[in-house]
Amino acid sequence: MKQPWIHNAKIDGWFILSPPFLILLIIFLFQKQIQGLESQYSFYTWLFLIVFVDVAHVYSTLFKTYFVKEEIQKRKLLYYGIPALSWVLGLILYQFGSLTFWSVLALIAVFHFIRQQYGFMRIYARFEPNNWSKRIDEVAIYSATIYPMLYWFKTPRAFTWFVENEFNWLQNIPDYRDFITVLYFIILTIWVFKTIFEFVKSRKFNIPKIALITGTYLSWYFGIVYFNNDLVFTFLNVISHGIPYVALIYIREIQQKESQQLNKLSIFKSTFGITLFILIILGFALFEEFLWEILIWREHFSFNFKISLNWFQVLVPLLVVPQLTHYLLDGFIWRKPKKVN
Repeated sequence: MKQPWIHNAKIDGWFILSPPFLILLIIFLFQKQIQGLESQYSFYTWLFLIVFVDVAHVYSTLFKTYFVKEEIQKRKLLYYGIPALSWVLGLILYQFGSLTFWSVLALIAVFHFIRQQYGFMRIYARFEPNNWSKRIDEVAIYSATIYPMLYWFKTPRAFTWFVENEFNWLQNIPDYRDFITVLYFIILTIWVFKTIFEFVKSRKFNIPKIALITGTYLSWYFGIVYFNNDLVFTFLNVISHGIPYVALIYIREIQQKESQQLNKLSIFKSTFGITLFILIILGFALFEEFLWEILIWREHFSFNFKISLNWFQVLVPLLVVPQLTHYLLDGFIWRKPKKVN
């Protein structure tokens, strides 16, 4: 069968599909070294994983939105309204306390991460009919992501999404772990047998879709349920989410477009352009994290000046605007335009 690659087997394989498999291999081979890395080189792991991947991938969205003049002109209300809404929403949430603010933001982030995996699955299943087989794939991708999060809500973990105790308010819910664990493995078993049955019957095997779903199961299960380690979770969570997203943006919004479509952005199609593309998103990420560090966190470096805690309720929602805008915009910018009869 014709494989539904986004670009080609090599690019998709290395930058979209392989990250969870490669990271898991590294984790299993170098578990002791990773523990030492976490304790002795926390600044460098933060710089690479959080700044250069997690925060940087947020700014790659600029190349699909705010850097595209025609896109801004076409949907001005969306692109100007979402950042304003993000700040107002942040200001309101912060009035209920810092923990409430970060808890709600964490849930929005979790939803965004889950929907990204579903979105990639839909891309790789775009040539398939909307039948029972695709429904099972959809249930499987949601099971692969939702079950580990539900497990986390009821099981103390050695890591956080944003801050300590962000999911503690869910501890009062009756314990459902036994039920969802059984359901999770039933769904996984059905999906595996469905995939084998289809291959035996038709001799067709959708390589990228199967790899995407398998990688999602592995990265979310081992990152959250199996291992209880902050760096392991961050490795699997950040790399498996950020790298594929940046690759998708570059492939879809730059590489696969003609120079006349890109206008001034055509500079990014060259080898130098790829480097420039990466440097730009890293530059934005470094600047944002620099502001977070000197104004709010002060964990890795800071200047000797104090900010009143009263200012936090303004600054924190303001600094979160790029991230929350990314989460909210993603619900709109990847939708296919409706066909006009």
